[in-house]
Parts: sequence; C-alpha cells; structure tokens
Amino acid sequence: MLIGEVARRSGVSARMLRHYESLGLVRPSGRTGSGYREYSGEDVRRIFHIESLRAVGLSLREIGRALDDPGFTPSALVDDLILRTRERIAAETELLTRLQRVRAADPAAWEDVLQVLALLRALGSTSAGTRQRAALASVDEVPVEALAQAALGEGDPYVAGALRWALSRSGGGGAALLAEGLSSPVAAVRERAVRSLAEMPGGEAAPLLREALASPDAVVRGRAALALGAQGEAAAIPVLVDMIMAGRNDTDAADVLSSLADDAAADRIASLLAGRIGDGTTGPPARGRLTQALAGIPGPTASRALTGLLGDADPAVALTAAYLLRLRGDG
Repeated sequence: MLIGEVARRSGVSARMLRHYESLGLVRPSGRTGSGYREYSGEDVRRIFHIESLRAVGLSLREIGRALDDPGFTPSALVDDLILRTRERIAAETELLTRLQRVRAADPAAWEDVLQVLALLRALGSTSAGTRQRAALASVDEVPVEALAQAALGEGDPYVAGALRWALSRSGGGGAALLAEGLSSPVAAVRERAVRSLAEMPGGEAAPLLREALASPDAVVRGRAALALGAQGEAAAIPVLVDMIMAGRNDTDAADVLSSLADDAAADRIASLLAGRIGDGTTGPPARGRLTQALAGIPGPTASRALTGLLGDADPAVALTAAYLLRLRGDG
C-alpha cells in the first residue's frame, strides 16, 4: 500500500507517517519503481500498535522502546502511566471543583470571579497565616462547600477555628457537608467534623449530632454529647456517663450532666451513675470519677447513692462520699 492508502485506512495523516519514519518508528518495507513508499501488512499493524500506545498516554520515545527494546519491561511503564493518569485526573478534578465553586458564588462581574479564585487559592495555601486570613475574609464570598472541605482538612488549630467561625456564619447547608466527614476513615477528619458541627448555630446541626451519639468513634460520640448536653438534650446523658467512666473529658462531662440534672432528669442521672459504681466490672479509678460526678446531681436518689457508698471497700470512694454528703448537708 502506498502512503495515501495507509493514511486513509489507519486514520494517521501522511505527514504524521513521515514523522514516524523520521523517528525510526515505522520504516516502509519497500519502494515502488517510481520511488514511492510502500507499506506491507506488517508495517500497517505496527502503525496501529503505535496509535494504540499513544492512546494510553505513551510518548513517541516510550513507544519506540516498547516496540524495539527486547529488555523492555511493560509493567514499570504501566505503573508510571497509572500514576500520571491519577495525577492528571486529580488536577482536573480540582479545577472542576474550583470552577463549580466559582459558579456557585454567582459572580456578577469578572472582578468577582477573580476575587473568588483568589480566596480559593488562599484557602489551599501552604501558609497557615494565608489560610487563616482567607477564612476570616470569606464568609460572604466563598461557597460553603469550599469552607466545609477546608475545615475537614485543616490541621492548624488557629486556622481551623477561623474556618469554623466562617462556617457558623455562612448560612444553610454547612452542617450537612460537615456531617459527611463523620464517616471518614481518618480519625482526625471525623474529629474536625464533629467539632465544627458543635459550633454550628441554630437547629441544623442538632439532628446530625444526635446521630453522632451512636458513632463507633468515642471521640465523635463524646464531642456530640457535650454539644447536645450543653443545649439541654437529655439524649446525651448515657454518653456523658460513659465519658466519666472512661476518663475522657470526664470533668467537662460531669459539668454538663450537672446542668442537665433538673427535676425531671436528676434521678435518672443519679441512678445511671450509681449503677455504674455498683457494677462489679468497674475499676477503682472509674468508680472514683463516677462518685465525684454525683456531687453535681441534686435530689434524693443521688443522696441515697452517696450514703450507700460510705462503707465502700475502696477508702477513696468512701471518703469522697462522706465529703460530698457533708457538702450537701446530708452528712
């Protein structure tokens, strides 16, 4: 076949076929009597091989090696192609996300587009100070999606605080976006998500925090319970008692329990604390913390529980109970 026929059948232009020949990728098997290039069936198959390898991202130099080097190992090249493809996809995905966020900001003029792009770049800066300034300046200018993503990924405590502040003032939608981080496989992301939800105003975050009370992550459960308890949610009580028993933020948990112990909840809380103290599997340190937590619980149930601990086998528990009863005027 002459070059024109090969170009027509392969879809590769005659100019590109000459370029391949100049690089040594394809050499026509013969020439006609008039000196025209003549390609054999094997030459055409090689052209199709070249085009197939180009389609998966190989350079012409890499294609030459793949076709002609007997020692060539394709697995290493495939691994490199996978890496480059992932990097390209990540870069294009980042660009798409950024453009979608610019559109979500509903810019009215080109200057607005540039402003949003500048703030988005600043939120992704390697400088903590730059990220913090962007967070503090972006309440009305950056879509809530960008703020939520930045908050979930931010490791600097000062920048994270600024992002949570911005999210709390960004309007609706932020809580649902943050809640996606509660199921992250990364513990730090889950902790950032629940901390940010705890600082969201209004009722948007409350249902999500209630769901977080059942999280398998103790940190998530604890932060959700502290936030809900501070809002007067009785659903947090069992988790707060667990926190005291486990020694995780036990002082904060006891304070929140005390604030929840109104006439309706005091006896329930005291009964839960006393039940854990009396559990034969509860060790001395936990029993001591649970006894101390009874100090902030009013009512007769707490008093009876403390009275029952006066003769406890653990001297520290017995002394704590006696001291608390005196403070309550029951000793």
